[in-house]
Formats: sequence, C-alpha cells, structure tokens
Amino acid sequence: VQLQACGGGLVQAGGSLRLSCAVSGLTFSLHGMGWFRQAPGKEREFVAAISLSGGSTSYADSVKGRFAISRDNAKSTLYLQMNSLKPEDTAVYYCAARAKFQAGVTMDVRLYEYWGQGTLVTVSS
Repeated sequence: VQLQACGGGLVQAGGSLRLSCAVSGLTFSLHGMGWFRQAPGKEREFVAAISLSGGSTSYADSVKGRFAISRDNAKSTLYLQMNSLKPEDTAVYYCAARAKFQAGVTMDVRLYEYWGQGTLVTVSS
C-alpha cells in the first residue's frame, strides 16, 4: 500500500495550495480518508476527513471555512484545497486511510491504518 502526498511548498499568508494524495495497493473507494498535520515540536493533529463516497466530511475548527477535502474514486486520489493560509498552518501534511468498509468520518488518528510520507507546507507572514 502506498499513499503519495504532494503539492506542498512555500506560500505567503493569504495564499492557496492544493495537496494531492495518490493511493495504490488498496481499493480506494472502500476506505475513508483523512488529512493530518504535524508542526515542529507538536503532536500530529486532525485536519479533515471524508467518507467512502465523499458524501460526508469533517474539519478541524481551525481550518473550517478555509480548507476543503475531496476525493476522486476513479483516480484513487485524495485532495485538500487550502485557502486563506496562515503562518500557523505551517506543518508537514499527511494523508491517511482507514481500514476497509468503515462508514462515516473520524478525527481519531488511531483509527487510520495506512499513512503517506507527508508533504511540507510553509506559510510565510
């Protein structure tokens, strides 16, 4: 199983980035997905989650209204559109997959079985 995240980079505050996560080695449409992030010296935290079909989503309060999670099951790809970026959004962003057939969405990091390698997002002030 591979989860390959990309799209990170350096952006000024107020700018936008779109992260992608290409998934292989599992049947993408059967897995709920999520994005997490980890800033230097801090614990990994939940950012957003999406259900198997994409019909349900959940966001951390800190990104609600600015970030949007989506998925393309035909392309086995997860996305995170990030707008109005702030310096406090600076972190390594990870995509993650839940075990097969888990309905709904969850922010619990322990319920994600597969993890990507992360992509660094740096927001300058």
